[in-house]
Amino acid sequence: MLKEFVEQGHYKFAREAADWEEAVRMSCETLERDGTVESNYKEDIISCIKKYGPYIIIMPNVAMPHSQECARGVHKTAIGFMKLDKAVSFAPGEEDKEAKLFFTLASCNPEQHLENMTKLSELLMNEGAVKALMQAQTPDDLLRIQEDYLD
Repeated sequence: MLKEFVEQGHYKFAREAADWEEAVRMSCETLERDGTVESNYKEDIISCIKKYGPYIIIMPNVAMPHSQECARGVHKTAIGFMKLDKAVSFAPGEEDKEAKLFFTLASCNPEQHLENMTKLSELLMNEGAVKALMQAQTPDDLLRIQEDYLD
């Protein structure tokens, strides 16, 4: 999975984001760049978070921005990865609602989407891989983590 992020250019490393909304926008940039999603997708995700709360926080320090399957403006099924050096808070004062790692989902093919979710679950269940991702700074780091923990 990490190798796919590198091969497809679906990765981003950044120091920080001004707030959670900016972090979500940043996490969609690599998917927008190659036409996987249109620019409206990030705003749809932000609207959903404002409406339903920080449902995208799936574990401490890990967010999975997404909108509904087959959302408007989604042209391919893919995942984008972003790592921030400084965590962003989705609920001030609640440490368990902060994120540094973002796995942004785009879905228009249910079978591929399920396959991506399975790979992502396997990755996130590997504590060593998650700890290594928290320290990653380059695409080479992603490839090394893939080799060390996932292959």
